[in-house]
Amino acid sequence: MICNLCPRNCNASRTEDSGGGFCGMPLTPIVAKAMLHAWEEPCLTGERGAGAVFFTGCSLGCVYCQNHAISRGGKASPDWKAVDAEGLREIFHDLIRRGAACLDLVTPTHFTPVVIEALRGETWPVPVVWNSGGYEKPETLRSLEGLVQVYMPDMKYALPELSERYSRAADYFAWATAAIEEMFQQVGPYRMENGRLLSGVLIRHLILPGELENTRRVIDWVSRTFRPGDVLFSLMRQYTPQEGASGKLARRVTGAEYRAALAYMENCGITDGYTQEAASAVAAYTPDFLESSRASADFAGIR
Repeated sequence: MICNLCPRNCNASRTEDSGGGFCGMPLTPIVAKAMLHAWEEPCLTGERGAGAVFFTGCSLGCVYCQNHAISRGGKASPDWKAVDAEGLREIFHDLIRRGAACLDLVTPTHFTPVVIEALRGETWPVPVVWNSGGYEKPETLRSLEGLVQVYMPDMKYALPELSERYSRAADYFAWATAAIEEMFQQVGPYRMENGRLLSGVLIRHLILPGELENTRRVIDWVSRTFRPGDVLFSLMRQYTPQEGASGKLARRVTGAEYRAALAYMENCGITDGYTQEAASAVAAYTPDFLESSRASADFAGIR
């Protein structure tokens, strides 16, 4: 396959067994972990957790990535495995049998063709969640129409100098905004039932230390583009410095920064979604992809 699934447009040759392009991944998905994940927003976790499937590789190169062990080709665990569509479908069924509240597909974009094959032909009893970094091509997303009920993209940046510095993607904002608009076009305003998100778009934004202007510009775009009741917005403060972090990224987000971001969001009229407690900014809440671990992040509803 000559791959142009993501905005990198690598035009790289990817085969079932060998990788290429920016993500460096083969066509066959490599699953680092499949688990009942209690650390997503409450509308997705239910009583037992979201059925998270963590894929290796990523189309972004975020220097602060908390999942860097799998997103940037780190040391592999014996538990990591390559799975075809049939194997992926069995993972989905196993998570549902274990009580998963949804199928939470984490960073799946570069494996889109196989994920589509795995999802197609079945009526899944729980929502399928496309959990991505937001750096997506609308035409790739269109191939998912009818298969995904919940889109959960990041909206990381509105400032190109920041997206280039931290994620090697100066064009991030243009692609992410187009992608989120395509997502909303497919699934429409969010629908909740008994506190569970059945369909819709949940936009996540991780505040970076010292970068409040970026957060304000992201909030500006969301509030201009969507009306109340259209989308959910999760304002995250869980940034945790990774090994080797320097400059602004060497510290956590302060309480004053988060309060300022929260006040700006509320002044812009965004009231549907989630805030995050300070206790979420600890390394223990990052899944251990080399051995099993248990923890839970602390989310609270905005309203």
